[in-house]
Order: sequence, then C-alpha cells, then structure tokens
Amino acid sequence: MRVILDECLPRRLIRDLHDHTVTTVPGQGWASRSNGELLALVQDEFDVFITLDKSLEHQQSLANVRICIVVLHAVNSRYETLQPLIPQIRDAVARAKPGSIIHLGN
Repeated sequence: MRVILDECLPRRLIRDLHDHTVTTVPGQGWASRSNGELLALVQDEFDVFITLDKSLEHQQSLANVRICIVVLHAVNSRYETLQPLIPQIRDAVARAKPGSIIHLGN
C-alpha cells in the first residue's frame, strides 16, 4: 500500500509501517494545504491517508474519495501516545478499501 501521514503525525511512524511505501504530507511538499486541496492531491498518488483530524469527514464531502482515510483518536500527536495504536494502524492499512473511513483509538 502507498500510505501518506498527515503533517500533524510524527515521522517516526514511517518505520512502524515498513511493509508499505510511506511518506508524509510535508515530505511531498504539501504542508499547510487546505483539507479539500490535500485530499485531491493525495487521491492521485496514495491508497491510505492517516490523520488525527477527527473533523475531516464533517468538513469535507468524502462521498467521492477514492482512498481509505484512517482517523486516529488520541489525546496528542506524540509518538509515545500513538505507539499503542501501531498494531491497529497496521491492521487498518492492510484491510484498507477505497472510499472507507476507519477510526482507531479512544
């Protein structure tokens, strides 16, 4: 799978998803883009978009989104906080289907 991490997520997550091709929004040069613009860019090159933005699906029309969006629910974006979710993240990426939204965490 081709996975992209939102700019709010720690780069260290890349190594935890080593079975996939993973990059970050800033790594693509897409930092500070609006959610709508970002989703349009991501869809053309990736299969899975991982974010902490719980309001994404309420702010954007996701009816025609062709990627899987994984929304992490955590109190902050620190790697140590997200580390317990890594098995769930791996599982979500492995079972990702285009157009699906998967919520993980609290």
